[in-house]
Amino acid sequence: MNAGAFGISPRQTRILERFDRLAAAPPQSLVVEGGRADERLAAALFFAARLNCARPDAPCGECPACVQIRARVHLDLILLDGLAGTIKVDDVREVRQKAGEPPRGEGYRAVILAEAQSLSIEAANSLLKTLEDPRPGHCFMLLAPQRERLFPTLVSRSFVLTLAWPDPEEPAVPRELGDEDPAQWADALAAFYRTGRGWFARTSAKGRVTRLLADHILLACSRALSEALSGRPVSGLGRYLAELPDPGGVRFFDVLLAECQEALVTQVNPSLVLEWLGTRMYARTAR
Repeated sequence: MNAGAFGISPRQTRILERFDRLAAAPPQSLVVEGGRADERLAAALFFAARLNCARPDAPCGECPACVQIRARVHLDLILLDGLAGTIKVDDVREVRQKAGEPPRGEGYRAVILAEAQSLSIEAANSLLKTLEDPRPGHCFMLLAPQRERLFPTLVSRSFVLTLAWPDPEEPAVPRELGDEDPAQWADALAAFYRTGRGWFARTSAKGRVTRLLADHILLACSRALSEALSGRPVSGLGRYLAELPDPGGVRFFDVLLAECQEALVTQVNPSLVLEWLGTRMYARTAR
């Protein structure tokens, strides 16, 4: 078993034994949550190789199947990357057509939906129809920061595997975000809650707030909430939440984050979601 060949980081090695057990009877649908985006993808590619490598120490990382999966060119590997944008219904329909055929090789066809929270509503419904029918020799892997970011009907039909969560003091920022720092957005949100200023200048800038950015801003807010609940706030938003005189305010923010995450899943405009996050909490705490 050559985990290093697939980029499995040392802090994620505890999942290898679970992957090995799952390979004996692979689920048709597997949700991989936790970790960073690159760690989730590495784990999915590792498991795809585990299902297609014929050597006793699978995945060896060296045989043709492993090399092709690492290069993402294996005939029985399908990768839809939500980091590149919304996963559309036409993409899933194409996968459904291929899933109606048996795998090309002797292993499994691995269908990886990276950052599957980017599925459009129509694409999610199409995928659901695919998962409702038995697909022998297929394993669909839905990768997401948290299972709550996915449509509940997809999660309910999947086995869930949780990677080690990211270190809250070392948040990972995808390259696709460019100069945008979600932690700075979370601190700007805290400043808005204190002063009522500055937030809408950020959210209303044309083309600035993408679905991916909004996702990571909500993750940064979740980390700040965890800081406040643990009594060790280090970020501006974490300190703001920890200092709230009303204990119900933290619970309100927790529920509000869940509502915003659900809104993103259902394809609500990300700028509107962030404005909702700002105004609802401000109205609650300014009373």
